[in-house]
Amino acid sequence: MPESKPRKKSTRESGVASTQAATKPNAVWFKPVMFGLMLIGLFWIITFYISEGRFPVQAWGAGNIIAGFGIAISGFLMTTRWRS
Repeated sequence: MPESKPRKKSTRESGVASTQAATKPNAVWFKPVMFGLMLIGLFWIITFYISEGRFPVQAWGAGNIIAGFGIAISGFLMTTRWRS
């Protein structure tokens, strides 16, 4: 018995179009901002500890730790959207 010809799939059905759109690389500014936020957060916390609470913002006190971690976590959250 002869075999039937397979049907042609449209690009929408095969998922090729959606895969190509999803794998576009990030903008040029994405990686520097991502790594910059992580480093700024790290330096914020290090500066707070080395200066014994006088810098970066003395009035915030221990809130500088929260600020530093918040900045660094923003950079780490950007890694979930990073595409090469």
